[in-house]
Amino acid sequence: MMIITSPKEMLDYCNSARINGKTIGLVPTMGAFHEGHLSLMRSARIENDLVVTSIFVNPTQFGPKEDFNAYPRDLESDSKLASQVGVDVIFAPTVNDMYSNGYATFVNVERITEKLCGASRPGHFRGVTTVVAKLFNIIRPHKAYFGQKDAQQCVVIKRMTEDLNFDIDIVIMPTIRETDGLAMSSRNKYLNAQERQSALVLSKSLFMVQDMIKSGQINVVDILHNMKQMIEAEPLAKIDYISIVDGETLDDIREIKANTLIALAVFIGKTRLIDNIIPLM
Repeated sequence: MMIITSPKEMLDYCNSARINGKTIGLVPTMGAFHEGHLSLMRSARIENDLVVTSIFVNPTQFGPKEDFNAYPRDLESDSKLASQVGVDVIFAPTVNDMYSNGYATFVNVERITEKLCGASRPGHFRGVTTVVAKLFNIIRPHKAYFGQKDAQQCVVIKRMTEDLNFDIDIVIMPTIRETDGLAMSSRNKYLNAQERQSALVLSKSLFMVQDMIKSGQINVVDILHNMKQMIEAEPLAKIDYISIVDGETLDDIREIKANTLIALAVFIGKTRLIDNIIPLM
């Protein structure tokens, strides 16, 4: 397995692979790998001749009071894990590599980035779409793999890919959970033992909703009330948002239907966690 840091070298490598008829699968990440990341890499390994995983903690998607400096970084450990699942190349540029002095160009997807996490984290998705567009241009993948846990990100990336005519298949893979239901996340490392237990309220509230819907409950107001009540009963939890929306437009809806997205962001102590389900899939 190779580690490439130079965007020019990465571009040349991928152009050569394409000339030789190889298909390229990209797994964009910020590192701190867990089983969720590795599941994306395994799928990419099955479906492509060449698998590239990017590791880049992207400063433009962090707000001024967010955890950019504290975000976990361990290239040595990540490299070992990536190698074990068959990744061919890790692309690990520096901030200066990706945003040179005087950098002034950004990609902005409108409307759907202003809701859910976008409302709580202004500018976040502009940073996400900009860095992903740059990765698409540098690596030129045939397929790019993203996890459903970041549901809004998936919607935004699919919109950007279509709007900007990227000839790339966006592959959305299921959320990977711990055995007790907690969605895997690099930020779970921030949780102490008590917070880790409290964080289960996110998945428990979503699983409760699945049961409610199976029992015939489709009224959004009633479902939101039950979710809020459950989460607020957890002393360490503070709700950022709970939303039930159309899974493509992210517009609010009144009743559960096909392609409904139920998403939430909750602070457990100082750590902000997200989770979601699409209950009728």
